[in-house]
Amino acid sequence: MYVLGHPLLALVDILDGLLFLYSIIIIASAVVSWLRPSPNHPAVRILNMLTLPLYMRMRRFVPRAGYIDLTPLAALLAIMFIRMGILPIFRTFALNLIGG
Repeated sequence: MYVLGHPLLALVDILDGLLFLYSIIIIASAVVSWLRPSPNHPAVRILNMLTLPLYMRMRRFVPRAGYIDLTPLAALLAIMFIRMGILPIFRTFALNLIGG
Protein backbone atom coordinates (compact mmCIF):
# COMPACT_ATOMS: atom_id res chain seq x y z
CA MET A 1 0.00 0.00 0.00
CA TYR A 2 3.08 2.20 0.22
CA VAL A 3 2.83 2.75 -3.54
CA LEU A 4 -0.70 4.18 -3.32
CA GLY A 5 -0.05 6.43 -0.33
CA HIS A 6 2.36 8.89 -1.92
CA PRO A 7 0.28 9.62 -5.06
CA LEU A 8 -2.83 10.05 -2.91
CA LEU A 9 -0.98 12.38 -0.57
CA ALA A 10 0.32 14.38 -3.53
CA LEU A 11 -3.18 14.57 -4.99
CA VAL A 12 -4.59 15.82 -1.69
CA ASP A 13 -1.86 18.48 -1.44
CA ILE A 14 -2.41 19.63 -5.03
CA LEU A 15 -6.17 19.83 -4.50
CA ASP A 16 -5.66 21.76 -1.27
CA GLY A 17 -3.43 24.26 -3.06
CA LEU A 18 -5.87 24.67 -5.95
CA LEU A 19 -8.77 25.24 -3.56
CA PHE A 20 -6.72 27.85 -1.68
CA LEU A 21 -5.92 29.60 -4.95
CA TYR A 22 -9.57 29.50 -5.99
CA SER A 23 -10.62 31.01 -2.66
CA ILE A 24 -8.24 33.91 -3.33
CA ILE A 25 -9.82 34.32 -6.77
CA ILE A 26 -13.29 34.40 -5.18
CA ILE A 27 -12.19 37.06 -2.68
CA ALA A 28 -10.64 39.12 -5.49
CA SER A 29 -13.84 38.80 -7.49
CA ALA A 30 -15.92 40.01 -4.55
CA VAL A 31 -13.64 43.00 -3.94
CA VAL A 32 -13.68 43.90 -7.63
CA SER A 33 -17.47 43.72 -7.68
CA TRP A 34 -17.59 46.38 -4.95
CA LEU A 35 -15.34 48.71 -6.97
CA ARG A 36 -17.45 48.39 -10.13
CA PRO A 37 -14.70 48.67 -12.77
CA SER A 38 -15.41 48.38 -16.48
CA PRO A 39 -16.66 44.87 -17.31
CA ASN A 40 -14.43 44.96 -20.40
CA HIS A 41 -11.23 45.21 -18.36
CA PRO A 42 -9.14 42.04 -18.90
CA ALA A 43 -8.72 41.34 -15.18
CA VAL A 44 -12.46 41.60 -14.59
CA ARG A 45 -13.17 39.35 -17.54
CA ILE A 46 -10.73 36.71 -16.25
CA LEU A 47 -12.22 36.83 -12.75
CA ASN A 48 -15.73 36.51 -14.15
CA MET A 49 -14.68 33.66 -16.42
CA LEU A 50 -13.24 31.80 -13.41
CA THR A 51 -16.04 32.45 -10.93
CA LEU A 52 -19.33 32.86 -12.80
CA PRO A 53 -19.78 29.15 -13.69
CA LEU A 54 -19.63 28.25 -9.99
CA TYR A 55 -21.80 31.19 -8.98
CA MET A 56 -24.49 30.29 -11.51
CA ARG A 57 -24.75 26.76 -10.11
CA MET A 58 -24.80 27.95 -6.51
CA ARG A 59 -27.34 30.77 -7.04
CA ARG A 60 -30.08 28.17 -7.39
CA PHE A 61 -29.55 27.27 -3.73
CA VAL A 62 -28.30 30.50 -2.14
CA PRO A 63 -30.95 33.19 -1.56
CA ARG A 64 -30.22 36.85 -2.20
CA ALA A 65 -30.27 39.20 0.77
CA GLY A 66 -31.64 42.34 -0.81
CA TYR A 67 -28.94 43.75 -3.07
CA ILE A 68 -26.23 41.64 -1.46
CA ASP A 69 -25.13 38.50 -3.27
CA LEU A 70 -24.18 35.82 -0.73
CA THR A 71 -22.93 33.39 -3.36
CA PRO A 72 -19.20 34.21 -2.90
CA LEU A 73 -19.58 33.68 0.85
CA ALA A 74 -21.31 30.35 0.29
CA ALA A 75 -18.57 29.32 -2.16
CA LEU A 76 -15.87 30.21 0.37
CA LEU A 77 -17.68 28.26 3.09
CA ALA A 78 -17.93 25.23 0.80
CA ILE A 79 -14.21 25.46 0.02
CA MET A 80 -13.40 25.76 3.72
CA PHE A 81 -15.53 22.68 4.43
CA ILE A 82 -13.69 20.69 1.78
CA ARG A 83 -10.24 21.91 2.88
CA MET A 84 -10.79 21.48 6.63
CA GLY A 85 -13.36 18.68 6.74
CA ILE A 86 -12.83 16.32 3.83
CA LEU A 87 -9.20 16.66 2.72
CA PRO A 88 -7.79 15.83 6.18
CA ILE A 89 -9.60 12.49 6.03
CA PHE A 90 -7.90 11.63 2.75
CA ARG A 91 -4.56 12.97 4.03
CA THR A 92 -4.78 10.73 7.12
CA PHE A 93 -5.76 7.77 4.96
CA ALA A 94 -2.77 8.39 2.67
CA LEU A 95 -0.41 8.70 5.63
CA ASN A 96 -1.76 5.43 7.05
CA LEU A 97 -1.11 3.77 3.70
CA ILE A 98 2.46 5.04 3.79
CA GLY A 99 2.85 3.88 7.35
CA GLY A 100 3.52 7.28 8.90
